[in-house]
Amino acid sequence: MIQALSLRQNSPREGARLRKVLVFGTALAATCIASLLTPPGSAAAPLEPTPTPGGTVSAVPSPPPPEVPAPPPDVASGEAVQVTPPPPHRRTFAYGTHPRQQLDVYWRTSPTEGARPAVLLLHGGAWRQGSKNGWSYIAGRLTQLGYVAIAPNYRLSQQAVWPAQRDDVQSALLYVKQNAARWGVDPDRIVAVGSSAGGHLATMLGTFGTGGEQVRGVVAMSPVNSPYLSVVDGNAAGEGGSRWAVRNAAIELVGCTPADSDLVCLSRFEDASSTTYASAGDAPMLLMHSTDEFVPVTHSTGLADALNRVGVKTTVRTYPGKAHGVGIVSDEAVFLSVVRWIDSVAKS
Repeated sequence: MIQALSLRQNSPREGARLRKVLVFGTALAATCIASLLTPPGSAAAPLEPTPTPGGTVSAVPSPPPPEVPAPPPDVASGEAVQVTPPPPHRRTFAYGTHPRQQLDVYWRTSPTEGARPAVLLLHGGAWRQGSKNGWSYIAGRLTQLGYVAIAPNYRLSQQAVWPAQRDDVQSALLYVKQNAARWGVDPDRIVAVGSSAGGHLATMLGTFGTGGEQVRGVVAMSPVNSPYLSVVDGNAAGEGGSRWAVRNAAIELVGCTPADSDLVCLSRFEDASSTTYASAGDAPMLLMHSTDEFVPVTHSTGLADALNRVGVKTTVRTYPGKAHGVGIVSDEAVFLSVVRWIDSVAKS
């Protein structure tokens, strides 16, 4: 459980631990996927063409390694604490022809040093905004822990309605597997991690078709696993507020407003629910929510029940407070527990 942090320093060791947590939370908040802001891109050099699932597409210009901001001053002593890792290699590639069909790959060591597990990071933003750039801090930390990190963009709901978003993340995953040797990735050891709307897409990768053949595991933070449930919750909450906003985002994603008399629209919402496709052979999952956030844990308990019934190990964790999406792992202890879970499925 997430504990409230005190700025009182009881001992040098305790003070250092608290400073580390505070710095991690500050840096992570700067890249929070739940944010409604999309960081601007940067200039870069071109890359060679790379085959994609739909043919040959030239790789898009890639940005230089991102500048990582210095950590804030230590609250207790006024000294700077170095928590942010040095930036890894980072390049951008196109997995399709649409401007949003791009992904960033982060890595540290040469592919000749052996195939490594990878983490596919799916951003949030209510399916209608957000950017792969928001994962840069967490991607850097994961590469320090021996992973290759891949962060794709996908088409937004105002550009294409469902199932375009599912199609895109599947295409991005296929592109990574087809080019795995390029970055030293083991294509059979890829874990999908997503926040909010990205969490929904991560659980879709873990259930649609035979999910266990697509990804080794799924970590989803505040996943909106049932857009239909979001409509029901939003209607109950009334106009205004976060749940009403998620309701409207779900309607925009699917392209219709569900009604008992509209069987076509209801079938579209059913197709957009991860629980619809839960079956034996799907990927194990870790599903995370805060107790008082605007995406209730019921989005995950139903999916977990369906998966556990068919023998797919799925864990639901709740944490006190209102943190949403990637904000849940701003607590260092929670972040490390997620890493241990990823290790257990990707490095076994």
